[in-house]
Amino acid sequence: MSSVSAYYNGKTVLITGATGFMGKVLVEKLLRSSPDVKAVYILVRPKAGQSMQERVANMLKCKVFDRVREDCPNFHEKIKPINAELTQPKLAISAEDEEELLTRVNIVFHCAATVRFDEPLKHALQLNAMGTQRLLELAQQMQKLEAFIHISTAYANCVRKCIDEIIYPPPAEPKKLFDLVEWLDESIIQDITPKLLGDWPNTYTYTKALSEYLIQQEKGNLNIAIIRPSIVGASWHEPFPGWIDSFNGTSGIFVAAGKGILRTVIANNEAVADMIPVDVVINLTLAAGWYTAVHRPKNMLVYNCTTGGINPFFWGEMEQYVMSTFKRNPLEQAFRTPNAHLTSNYLINQYWITVSHKAPAILYDLYMRLTGRKPRMMKIINRLHKSMMLLQYFSTQSWDWSSDNMNMLMSQLNTEDKKLYNFDVRQLHWSEYIESYCLGAKKYLLNEDMSGIPAAKQHLRKLRNIRYAFNTTLLVIIWRIFIARSQMARNIWYFVVA
Repeated sequence: MSSVSAYYNGKTVLITGATGFMGKVLVEKLLRSSPDVKAVYILVRPKAGQSMQERVANMLKCKVFDRVREDCPNFHEKIKPINAELTQPKLAISAEDEEELLTRVNIVFHCAATVRFDEPLKHALQLNAMGTQRLLELAQQMQKLEAFIHISTAYANCVRKCIDEIIYPPPAEPKKLFDLVEWLDESIIQDITPKLLGDWPNTYTYTKALSEYLIQQEKGNLNIAIIRPSIVGASWHEPFPGWIDSFNGTSGIFVAAGKGILRTVIANNEAVADMIPVDVVINLTLAAGWYTAVHRPKNMLVYNCTTGGINPFFWGEMEQYVMSTFKRNPLEQAFRTPNAHLTSNYLINQYWITVSHKAPAILYDLYMRLTGRKPRMMKIINRLHKSMMLLQYFSTQSWDWSSDNMNMLMSQLNTEDKKLYNFDVRQLHWSEYIESYCLGAKKYLLNEDMSGIPAAKQHLRKLRNIRYAFNTTLLVIIWRIFIARSQMARNIWYFVVA
């Protein structure tokens, strides 16, 4: 019998960020592995013109729930949405809903966060740090709470090269910073943000570091654990291989490379690409929830959920695996044949950006205008470059994370739990995983059918022929204009050819 599954059966669970990528996988795994869970409350806010009910309905239509839908068609009855807003006092929860949560919830999973690296500091603080503080205040009033699990990031302390499973001193005193941004004008906050961040590369990692320290300072008597995943990627096995529904992280870069839009990336080939499958993170999170509630460790445990120290994978290998997968299984209507390369040289990268990104984008947009259509390629290229600049900090260096607590937790699981809640990344074969990831991006992000691969290959052959014709024409023009008119140029040409 699974001890972890048995623990959650009959429990009432509260999840924040349930409509996000990791949140969906958490809800699905919880309902599938513990079908007798009593209720799953999810905090949801209206967004982008959608009501709370519409957002939940759209979430439940997602393919990620197909397996649990087959096993338990009425699984949605266990899900109880609560209208809430983490950036508002008392989370803007109604008195009736608050009373329900305070008297029923047994375990809290806090997944909600803004994961945008370039989020304005004030909003990132409000959601990632102040939102965590408000949720903690609510949790401290819960009468039946057994564990509080917070999802952080392995890069919260990225200013250090060796990162242990401990809480480090914060980059600033959180409460003083909260007071500061409350009365300062937005434009002033924006101006002083680089100074406040210091060595931290972005507002995401900065506010996550503050959140960890806040939890340590204000946890009171709560049983808390912190999960620190690195770069979260597509699923390894569950609910099915390669599932992904977000362009964040490396997913958007894989798609851009597969479409032939992305040609050059700033990265260190020998740096560790510390990716972690989303189902590994969720399995560890559920196991940590069980361990925290049942064993009640004396100290708050931090789990570095990473692969670099256990099963390292390098950016140079990623280039090779991604390109080979998309050449065998091309994306539909590719812009060019997939051919992206990594370089750690800034000048070489800028050269290829000009030649292989901006010049083709300008020509393509000109063609779109001439044919009466809206130009869009330059806009895509600019967005892509912005994403690449934000990722550059993480693709050019490596970190050392200890994983003692993760190993300890694994040793506490029985044989059945190790199968059902597998987070042993030593079993991960990177070539297979990256192929599954790329195919998942094709199927689930782009909604492309595998039956369209022959047509996609034919399209790539057509693009290749166009490239050959263009290069031949360009060579003839260069010959006619420059070489054929100069005896010295002809002599050099013949010497090179000979």
